[in-house]
Amino acid sequence: MINYSYYKPRIFPIGGAGVSAEIDRAQSIDPTVTMNRDKVNEIGRDGTVGYVKKSPSVTYAVKQLEHGNIEFFQKLANEETHGNAGEAALTLNDFKTSRSHICAYLTDDDGTFRGTLLYPELRVDGFSLSIGDPQGMIERSYNLVGESAIIWQGNNKYFIEVIDTLGSAGDNTISLAARAPVLDPDTSAYMFKVVRVRAGIATDLTLTTDYTYDSGTTTLTIVSAQAGDVIKAYYTSGTAPVTQFTNNDVDVAGITGECASIYMYVPASGHPASTDYVYRLQSVTLDVKFTREDPREIGNKQVVARGIKDKVVTVTTGRKLEQFTIEEVLRGEVAGFGKIDVDKMRDDISIIVKIYDDNTKTSFKYGFLASGLTPSDLKNGAAVREYTNADVTLTGETLSISEDASVLGI
Repeated sequence: MINYSYYKPRIFPIGGAGVSAEIDRAQSIDPTVTMNRDKVNEIGRDGTVGYVKKSPSVTYAVKQLEHGNIEFFQKLANEETHGNAGEAALTLNDFKTSRSHICAYLTDDDGTFRGTLLYPELRVDGFSLSIGDPQGMIERSYNLVGESAIIWQGNNKYFIEVIDTLGSAGDNTISLAARAPVLDPDTSAYMFKVVRVRAGIATDLTLTTDYTYDSGTTTLTIVSAQAGDVIKAYYTSGTAPVTQFTNNDVDVAGITGECASIYMYVPASGHPASTDYVYRLQSVTLDVKFTREDPREIGNKQVVARGIKDKVVTVTTGRKLEQFTIEEVLRGEVAGFGKIDVDKMRDDISIIVKIYDDNTKTSFKYGFLASGLTPSDLKNGAAVREYTNADVTLTGETLSISEDASVLGI
């Protein structure tokens, strides 16, 4: 049997120049494959004629403890620098065309390597950050979608990534001898996928037209190479990769709600300041949902383009009703303003969520900026023997992620 400690998840960003990485602090991974097979019957026959097999639909859900590192966001966006200090923030547009392979290397309780579960070409369908209560663990959740799932075993049991940056147009050969590719028993091809990243654009290469592979010399040759091209080759091998999973002992084990700071303000009122800090919050949830547009084409089972046609950012705050500070911000008025008419609440609210590695808040790790928010629900539920709640939900379509506090504005 495969214990969770020997289920080693790894992500391979296909676009950009980034290398693969383990998925840190994962608490649950839940892939589901829907086969999409239509049963066919016909008039005059008792029983089934057969099944029409369409491409499967794959959903891949990951729940991860917050540990103050944005690496997984960057890998999913195929961006290695966006979000870093001194760099542009990660934004929702970075997830439009990004795609990644995610696999799990599987070893049983006897120490025998059994194979690799591979979910190719996954795209981000949404994600969330949940602070359930002040002392509870902060959790991230991710929802990904794809069309394929493969179990590699036997001679093909290891999934391999080789990345090479070409030094010149003549530097167009890559040796794969260290971990020789094994023939795919279904396609009779050695390469699962070869991708060229040129000037930031990732292009899938076609066998013979764009590349060749010589199994005798274990040499991958790129046609029409240019200096600076990043070549990413993916294939299976009977030889293990250098790294399956690297323990992350640098980041904290987890982060609780008391290590976060929440700010809410109206940009028109000026630069956010410490006075915009929101007190008495009991919970905060930041949720992003995409409406993806990933079309296929007639005569081809593969997705031929990737995009996001709509984005929804939802921020929900929960607190016990004591003062009307949040309502005053939503109204865009100063403290103690005599009348808070919900019909006059603003639609340009910004919320900042800052994550620190402990409750002293001396070491800022990263944060989120959701802007252009409008209130969508206000709840003031009351019950016997309970304090009155004051929950507010805001929606928008803009979100930035950065470990640079100045990018977030505070």
